[in-house]
Amino acid sequence: MATHADIDLETVAQLSSGSSGIATSALSGSPAVTGAIVLATCNRYEIYGEAPHPDDVEAARAALVAQISEVSGLSEPLVSRSFSTRTGPEVSQHLFAVSAGLDSAVVGEREIAGQVRRALITAQHEGTASSGLVRLFQSASKTAKDVGAQTALGSRGLSIVSVALDLATDLSENPDWSSKKVVVFGTGAYAGATMALLRERGCTDISVFSSSGRAEGFVATRGGIALDAESLRPAVAAADVMIGCSGSDTRVEADELADVRADSPQPLIAIDLALTHDFDPGVGELDGVELLTLESVRLAAPQEQAESLAQASGIVSGAAKAFEHEREVRSVDSAIVALRRHTMSVLDAEMEKVRARHGCTAAAEEVEFALRRMVKQLLHVPTVRARELAANGQQDDYVAALEALYGITVEQPAAAAPQAECPVDHRGLETA
Repeated sequence: MATHADIDLETVAQLSSGSSGIATSALSGSPAVTGAIVLATCNRYEIYGEAPHPDDVEAARAALVAQISEVSGLSEPLVSRSFSTRTGPEVSQHLFAVSAGLDSAVVGEREIAGQVRRALITAQHEGTASSGLVRLFQSASKTAKDVGAQTALGSRGLSIVSVALDLATDLSENPDWSSKKVVVFGTGAYAGATMALLRERGCTDISVFSSSGRAEGFVATRGGIALDAESLRPAVAAADVMIGCSGSDTRVEADELADVRADSPQPLIAIDLALTHDFDPGVGELDGVELLTLESVRLAAPQEQAESLAQASGIVSGAAKAFEHEREVRSVDSAIVALRRHTMSVLDAEMEKVRARHGCTAAAEEVEFALRRMVKQLLHVPTVRARELAANGQQDDYVAALEALYGITVEQPAAAAPQAECPVDHRGLETA
């Protein structure tokens, strides 16, 4: 993972360049990666991967580092240094905290939970989400809902966007948003959240520009005026506020903005919420222009009350422990199935001998009924013990015992598509 807490946002932006294809290319390029979900937001870039076995985790990390290096143009040593790695129970603890907004620049922000859900949906659509990762992300989303419903963090409704708009209000000569003209760059999730919060504050004069040409469809469902390349210039000239949410390859340069705003009498507040910068940093040096960035938002974010934060942290920790317990229990499913299959095959073989000698008689049916009932009772204790040992992290002892006593070799199935029911070796879960 690479986040605002560890490295500067500029490096995070460089690393996340081309992030949309990382999961697919990693799966196709290395057998050590059997599942991957990318979580890229305005201030973090995290890749949740699954390997077929714990011994493959380092190979999986190396494969992901190589892919990121290739698409970002940064050297592999730099990419490797920029990412920290978590494995095993640390993964669920971290993702649950992230989804609940406890690891955000604005603690308790609500947008990150939606981004976690969309990351899973995208991975499922692209076929990169293993069944273990699907369960992980679904549990993270549920935990975020619980934190929002049970703590004051959810009731405050803070977000990156809301803090940015609060800063803009403080900087404005006139704090009344109903009188402001706003230009929004972008049509993604942050642009949608920005539009909604602007409406809540009474702003009605909102124009939207998208370099990809999606502004028309965006405003059709959210209101506002769609801009094209021709109408953008006069809209920016008349704007009181412009907000960058797109992170596109094209950005507003300082000299270009100076030319557009040469005859504009009113000051301009530029809010750049894009990780890769929609506005040239030099914009902040222009006369009459105030530039707010993600770093500005992070520094201005209010500190949550200790009680609410402790309560939310407790919910996250409890949910992570419950998930890990269930994960360990699931890890012996293959062993349980193998034992049952072995035992039932012995039973079937013996019943074939009975039928060959006595035919399909009532007596043979009674023998089969009695044997199946006995086998069911005999399997009960080994099944219970399997789950108890798994809950204590001793599933390997159970598998070894099956092989020693019965000669049963338990094969862990490869991570499958989200629809598959076969268990996977969840100890291979990692986040880079």
